[in-house]
Amino acid sequence: MTTQSKIGDSPRRREDARFVTGAGAYLDDLRFDGLTHAVILRSPHAHARIDGIDTAVALAAPGVLAVLTITDADADGLQPMRPSVEANLQTGEPFAFLPQPLLARGKVRFVGEPVAVVVAATRAQAMDAAERVVVDYTPLPAVTSHQAARAPGAPLIADGVPGNVCLDWQAGDTAAVDAAFAGAAHRVTMPFVNHRIITNPMEPRGVIGAYEDDRYIVHLSSQNIHGNRDSTARWLGTTPDKVRFIAPDVGGGFGAKNFTYAEHALIPWAARRVGRPVKWIATRGETFLSDHQARDHHAEATLALDAEGTFLALRVTSTANIGAYMAGGAGGLQTFQYVHLQGTIYAIPAIEILVSAVLTNTTPIGVTRGPGFAETGNIIERIIDVAARQCGFDRAELRRRNMVRVMPMTNAFGFVVDSGQFLETFDRAMIAADKAGFAARRATSEAAGKLRGFGFACHIKGTGGSPHENVDIRFEADGTVSLITGTQTIGQGHETTFPQILAHRLGVPNALIHLRQGDTDLIPTGGGHGSSRATYMGGTAMWRASDTIIEKGTIIAAKALDAAAEEIRFEDGLFFVAGTNRSIGILDVAVLARAANTPLDTYHHWTRDAMTFPNGTHVVEVEIDRETGRVTLDRYTGVDDYGVLVNPMVASGQAHGAMAQGSGQALMEQAIYDPASGQPIAGSFMDYALPRAADLPSFDLSFNGTACTTNPLGVKGAGEAGAVGGFPAIANAVLDALAPFGVMGFDGPATPFRIWQAMRGQG
Repeated sequence: MTTQSKIGDSPRRREDARFVTGAGAYLDDLRFDGLTHAVILRSPHAHARIDGIDTAVALAAPGVLAVLTITDADADGLQPMRPSVEANLQTGEPFAFLPQPLLARGKVRFVGEPVAVVVAATRAQAMDAAERVVVDYTPLPAVTSHQAARAPGAPLIADGVPGNVCLDWQAGDTAAVDAAFAGAAHRVTMPFVNHRIITNPMEPRGVIGAYEDDRYIVHLSSQNIHGNRDSTARWLGTTPDKVRFIAPDVGGGFGAKNFTYAEHALIPWAARRVGRPVKWIATRGETFLSDHQARDHHAEATLALDAEGTFLALRVTSTANIGAYMAGGAGGLQTFQYVHLQGTIYAIPAIEILVSAVLTNTTPIGVTRGPGFAETGNIIERIIDVAARQCGFDRAELRRRNMVRVMPMTNAFGFVVDSGQFLETFDRAMIAADKAGFAARRATSEAAGKLRGFGFACHIKGTGGSPHENVDIRFEADGTVSLITGTQTIGQGHETTFPQILAHRLGVPNALIHLRQGDTDLIPTGGGHGSSRATYMGGTAMWRASDTIIEKGTIIAAKALDAAAEEIRFEDGLFFVAGTNRSIGILDVAVLARAANTPLDTYHHWTRDAMTFPNGTHVVEVEIDRETGRVTLDRYTGVDDYGVLVNPMVASGQAHGAMAQGSGQALMEQAIYDPASGQPIAGSFMDYALPRAADLPSFDLSFNGTACTTNPLGVKGAGEAGAVGGFPAIANAVLDALAPFGVMGFDGPATPFRIWQAMRGQG
């Protein structure tokens, strides 16, 4: 790392040396005296009544310290989990939901639901004892799809949720849409499915709980420790000051570690029960069964156009299958993120959406990259391609005609996007992807007996998450600077990029700035990492705290330099008297300030009133084997707008990861349930394929940044674009390749068998 790396530089990630040499400290690496081990006994049924639980034999097994059920949880005053959003964020209408018990109460509602906690001296002993717990189940009919859940006579999953419907509402101008449809030259309708996926972070979820001095100490793999601490305190029946959450190095999250899980409360509660620390690390099988899953969104869209192809109105009717419980922010996702940018970057004067969310006997839905915005983007980018084909327009020109040209943009729902050059970015992407040369490449593929398709999609999302953030900047006695944040790094490179921001503002060498985070005792609040918020929110807090530090330092420097405060200027780490060569460095000023008992240490908390809106265009080419249906992703080009880039190399790495994730969903990933039994069919990597290096081309990514106006850095959230734009771009390319077969509609994943079926009219 160079002595001074500022915003816009690309120093190597300082944390990587620790990781590649095996010096990282993930949850399973931590050591505790007297540690015991927990195993969660989970339901083997998707829907069943619990007629009894016999724990006697398990309790008598070697090494067993406790076998805990809902009866024990009730006795200790533990509370069920509630969603983080309980009412429609637009209308205030309360959702219908059943709070999720920490351990099953009288009934199980999905395969993998926690039923009991077994604690023993070793993991092997806990596993053996878990097999000796006898649960008397009476299986009940299960539903796994939104259609089955709403069918007449469908089994009721939860009391208090009539018809299994948690929310059913409308937004937008119905009359305006009806009028536009009546006068439109073209109306195009198509159903779309954004299928369910499993996020699979590299490090599984885990919790190590202890109870010391009337306080719960919880080490866990999480991307939102302050929010989850507060929720967990409620489930434990205590207050947040009685719970400390610590997240060491976290091996990815992708949204699955954003919200609270039963284990967050169960494991520290078990530790209090047995009087020793208790450890639980999820197996990969538990990841497939119990981690919040994502997407599973079904929609029918109708787009109205005039004779020249100008968009007049859009109507979307959609249903989200949210699983057995309304977990985390599932309701907020449907009533805010999904609504926020309907129509995305296109000028559509009238929009109406109808949104419902239903319970099924499947793992609860949470979030993954681009939640809500990815579903919205898939719908508009797919329906535009359908409209172009059915109405005789060029796909690219139809987009150009309708893109918003003047910023800021206010969409049909009144939401404002501050910045972006959508048309310029689109054109740059088409040039970079060599659209003009596609015909020749298609001819080459056809000569080899293969199909070739060209697809593209524009994307935009709002970077949301918690609207509150804070930092604490401390000038230490050893000459270093502690940068304490309420955001979290879960692999994004914040140990490198956050010091770059502070080095840029204060002129302190990067190597002297140390990021400290991941401990609720370090700083009062924090929004963690979700929705690409960390650089925007944490960076803005740093910037504003730096303003205060410079103001404080100016007073100290003026005294040291025998000048008036009005004469002092600050630049590149130096306070100096204007028009002279008299100066003093900020670290020397910090020493003087500490000696005067007026330290430069500064805490800053802020609440945002606007979001950032990363956007861009992704262009792909696929090649399809006519005989086998195998799809090869041959080319992938992206031009993205993330505003000002703190570290272009790190931003590129984050974008590449999202491109891989979006490609995985488009080509191979899908969580499938047996519709009769509710059993998950994709329960391991034997059944659920993730993209490997050989499945992906070299990404051609470039940037067309426009400075964001909603924060002083000009940054926009990065890291989710590929999961928003990649999925519809690949789907459009697949349909372009299949056009000779008359295939008009196709929903992912584009597995060989499904493509083979589509080519033969069996899809």
